[in-house]
This record gives sequence, C-alpha cells and structure tokens, in this order.
Amino acid sequence: MSYHILVVDDEVVTRTMVGGYFEKQGYSVSQAADGKEMHKIMNERHVDLVLLDINLPGEDGLMLTRDLRSKSDVGIILITARTDSIDRIVGLEMGADDYCTKPLELRELLVRVRNLLWRISRSNTAMLVESLPPENDKIVNFSGWTFDIERRALSREDDTVKLTKAEYEMLVAFTANPNRVLSRERILNLISHRVDAPNDRTVDVLVRRLRNKIEAEPKKPQLFITVHGEGYMFAGR
Repeated sequence: MSYHILVVDDEVVTRTMVGGYFEKQGYSVSQAADGKEMHKIMNERHVDLVLLDINLPGEDGLMLTRDLRSKSDVGIILITARTDSIDRIVGLEMGADDYCTKPLELRELLVRVRNLLWRISRSNTAMLVESLPPENDKIVNFSGWTFDIERRALSREDDTVKLTKAEYEMLVAFTANPNRVLSRERILNLISHRVDAPNDRTVDVLVRRLRNKIEAEPKKPQLFITVHGEGYMFAGR
C-alpha cells in the first residue's frame, strides 16, 4: 500500500529534500508552503500523514494542528527548529501525534513515520477488544452524558462533543473500567492512537483534554480522578 504524505514547510529546500526522500522510500508525496495550500491538497486528495512545520506564514503549525485534529484523524508529526519543550507539550495538547526538531535526521523521521502509519492502520482495522464493554452495554450513561460507543458519539441533551481518535479510545477504556485505578502504562496499552515513545505526559494531556470537554469544572474534576502515585480513576458510573 502506498501511503500519501503531505509535507508542509515554507522552506522550499527542506520541503523538497523531505519530499524527495520519502518518494524514494515508496510513498506518495505532496508538498505545501502554508496552511492554505495544505487545505487545498487535503480537500482534493486523501492524506494519511502530515509532516507539519510549526513556523509557517499566516496560521502557524500549532493552530493548523488544532484545526486538523478537530476535523480528522490524519497522522500529524510536527517539525520545527525550536527546541523549547513547551512547543512539544502544546503540540501534543493540540492533537499532534509526534514531534521532530531540525536539523532533521531523515532516517529517524522515516522510522517515526512508519511507526505512526502502522498504528493508524492497526487502529482502523482492529477493535478495542480488551476495553470494549459487553454487547448489551454499548451505550454508556454517566453524569447526564450519553456515550454511544458504536457511533462514537458523546452528547448531553442538545450538546454534542466531538472527540479525537485518542480521546475516544481513552473514554472507552475509562468507561469499561469504572471505579478502577488505571496506571498510565495500563491506559497507554488500551489506546492505539498515540505518540511515538509514549510517556506519562501523553496520558496527562489526554486526560486534561477529556476534562475540559466533559467536566463541569475541569480544575476540580469529579469524573476523571487523579490517584497520586498510581494513575487515574473514572468515577462516572
């Protein structure tokens, strides 16, 4: 299968170098200099993964990541010359899957791309067997919310919440294990759409995003409880 990779970078030398390298590896590659060109290409063709530079004219890569993740489960690897760790954290919070810094080591980037595409393919073809509830419990109700697992729909009265792939998988894992403390490692094993080299920060970011979308007071969570030194517990059922 030939995956389609979109390289978004305003530096023509970097864009051409990365694009040419991945074409030689057998991938279909498109190139864009900014967000406008990126959206145009994605509206015309299916894209499996975006290599997205943070420093772009107009909307930067972080804003584009947030926009992409609100609409799509496309793989996103952020690329930047910045070394400040805050950009990595913000990028993950916006929904990016991975992060690389310039100057790029192309072989390392290739490994990250292959790993992410493998995880996306796996998540698209396999069910969350371990964390799915029984057949008669595919609709979960908690704290006024209705979570239709098969339809991937979360709603409360007339309020519908859009979940990213990772948020959906984490909510499935939590609702299938109510009132049980799940370690961060356990949670990572229950979700398939995650960053390369996952760590505690990955889980913390996803829990924070769920709290912001679901909790009445995200800073005083009543559903997604932190159990210090152990992990998290879902107290909604």
